[in-house]
Amino acid sequence: MIPFVSFDNMHDEIKEELGQAYNRVMASEWFIQGEECKKFEEEFAEYCGAKYCVGCGNGLDALFLILKAYEIGEGDEVIVPSNTFIATALAVSYTGAKPVFVEPDPDSYTINPEWIEEKITEHTKAIIAVHLYGRTADMDQIRQIADRHHLKLIEDAAQAHGATYKGKRAGSLGDAAGFSFYPGKNLGALGDGGAVVSDDKELIDKVRALGNYGSDYKYHHIYQGHNSRLDEIQAAFLRVKLPYLDKWNRDRNRIADRYLKEIHNEKIELPERSQYGDHIYHIFAVRTDKREELEKWLSLHEIGFGKHYPIPIYRQPSYAAAYEGETYPIADRISESELSLPMYYGMTDDQIDKVIGTLNNF
Repeated sequence: MIPFVSFDNMHDEIKEELGQAYNRVMASEWFIQGEECKKFEEEFAEYCGAKYCVGCGNGLDALFLILKAYEIGEGDEVIVPSNTFIATALAVSYTGAKPVFVEPDPDSYTINPEWIEEKITEHTKAIIAVHLYGRTADMDQIRQIADRHHLKLIEDAAQAHGATYKGKRAGSLGDAAGFSFYPGKNLGALGDGGAVVSDDKELIDKVRALGNYGSDYKYHHIYQGHNSRLDEIQAAFLRVKLPYLDKWNRDRNRIADRYLKEIHNEKIELPERSQYGDHIYHIFAVRTDKREELEKWLSLHEIGFGKHYPIPIYRQPSYAAAYEGETYPIADRISESELSLPMYYGMTDDQIDKVIGTLNNF
């Protein structure tokens, strides 16, 4: 059996370091807002090429706290891609604002800058550019649009730890970025976690306060805040993992290179390589009009797979009523045809051979 994802190789290599990090936190008897989180914030900001970072509970909270810190709320609109995980839209909805969907480029899967301006109104306050599957969006064009209309540009970098755009890393490409450290991410905790990264100290200070019950210091609450903090144990684990991230991403590219060069089947459409920088292949997404048959074929040969995402947000029961009458055909086509292949650090050549051979024989 070849799993869709496995952490065995990754965690086996750093098991001793993870144990040391756990013991260090336990010995400190300090579990929230301590030195581990502070040091991780400094290290991750430096890694991203940004000035500041603040940890929070998860990736959804990261985006929500950015939007709230920018005072986006009732009556406002935020541009988001029509094909993304629901958390991108939920972050907007939680503020009281409306997500406004823009279709992606079908080759890159990221939001198409050519179609953004037609969705901008007097109520638009921000654009969220999602670096989907580990590939950065076309940030230069989106930045120009945001500047022209005086909008905030927010990166949803939940799948893009270490991805680059024209030499700059995700997290340093917009006004602020939200990251997730869900365990399956390229940089994943051993539980939930997230972070906001920005060069804007005023924003970071506000996000930190908002995520700590609205408090700037103990028992002094300047905002009606929330409870969303990165705990010490997860921060310590992330500090262990961060120095290995580039190595792990290079290995994903090794696997992706073989898939791209050696899968030859007219029924299967391979992803386009990034023109702008390093794709870190959080997801290796192929497309096929025969997805159900391919799922059965892979299952027969004991190869794991995923689907990202089989129902577009605007068709989800939680959103369908608000978008009745609207259609997003590119998001529909992607959701109906996308299939994700096994992609994880340490896949062996034999495993990769089997995936390639099975797809070529489909």
